[in-house]
Amino acid sequence: MSKEKYYDIVLSPVITEKSTLMSDQNKVMFNVAKNATKPQIKEAVEALFGVKVKAVNTLVRKGKVKRFRNTIGRQSDVKKAVVTLEEGQTIDVTGGL
Repeated sequence: MSKEKYYDIVLSPVITEKSTLMSDQNKVMFNVAKNATKPQIKEAVEALFGVKVKAVNTLVRKGKVKRFRNTIGRQSDVKKAVVTLEEGQTIDVTGGL
């Protein structure tokens, strides 16, 4: 696969307090495409960051209904992937590629 396809699969890193605490356990969280499969996510992370991936777990956060003044809106669904890296491997998501 080309590098552009990998960027279509792995959209962005998730930088939150919870995902930062997971880095102690060799885990990194990414927002991924809704139709991406676990093998595709594993291949994309290994190619983009040059690391060995041990496991990939995915979840879909359903969009919430939000109200602003008299307008009701809906957030879109987001698919996230928790990538477990092999021992000794690290990814610095706070810096650029």
